[in-house]
Amino acid sequence: MKEYRLLAWTELPAPFHRTAYRRMLSDMSHRHMTLEQLASIAGLKRQEVQLFIDALEAQGLLEEREFDEPQADSVFDSLRPLGGWIRRALHTTPHER
Repeated sequence: MKEYRLLAWTELPAPFHRTAYRRMLSDMSHRHMTLEQLASIAGLKRQEVQLFIDALEAQGLLEEREFDEPQADSVFDSLRPLGGWIRRALHTTPHER
């Protein structure tokens, strides 16, 4: 999976004069984002976001990198943060709360 980050702001062509596209530009100017993340924050279809990404790439405005999601070894690894919170909650004394 790829992530994209905006290298420089640009004037958007007419088909992209909507708030959703400006929102994506803003988020990509701060951090790398996947196509799915961009579609989610913009409220657009994946295909619409891909067309936007392609237009930005054609102008040389994007940095692209591969993103590999970390794989959990088991279901319990994904629950580890919750376990820490429960442990702290149970081991604090009433006056610490």
